[in-house]
Amino acid sequence: MIITVDTNIIFSGLVNTESAIGDLLINSDDFFKFYSCAYMRYEISKHWKKLLKVSKLSEEDLNESKYRLYRKINFIREDLIPTDLWKFAETVVANIDVDDIDFIAINEFLNAHLWTGDKELYNGLKNIGYIKVLNTSELIELRKTLR
Repeated sequence: MIITVDTNIIFSGLVNTESAIGDLLINSDDFFKFYSCAYMRYEISKHWKKLLKVSKLSEEDLNESKYRLYRKINFIREDLIPTDLWKFAETVVANIDVDDIDFIAINEFLNAHLWTGDKELYNGLKNIGYIKVLNTSELIELRKTLR
C-alpha cells in the first residue's frame, strides 16, 4: 500500500525513531511504501536546529535518525505532478490549509493514502468526504490486519 507522509509525521519520526511513528516508518517495508515531497528535505534542513533542541539528540544521533528515515521514504519531485492534480489538490485544501497542497497533489498522483498527525487537516479532509487520509492509530491498526 502506498502512503504519502506529511511534515509532522516525518518530524516526529526524526525526533524519536523508537516511537510508534518511528516504528511504522522504519519497520513497515512488508506493508507500506512511503512517499513525501522533495521539498520536505529542505524543510528538515531549515528546521534542523529546532529538531535538535526538541529531540535533545546529539547532532550525530539526529543525523542517524535522518539517515534511517530517508532510507524508508521515497521523495517525489513536485514538477512530476500534472497541473490538473495541483488544481484538484488546491480545491481540496482551500478551506483547510493551503500549505498542505503538496501532500494532496502527491497523494492523488500516487493514488495513495495520506498519513498525517495534523488533526485539523485530518478532520477537514474527512469532513469534505476525502477518504484517502489516515492518522497514526489507523495506520497501526491497518498494519496489524496486514500481518
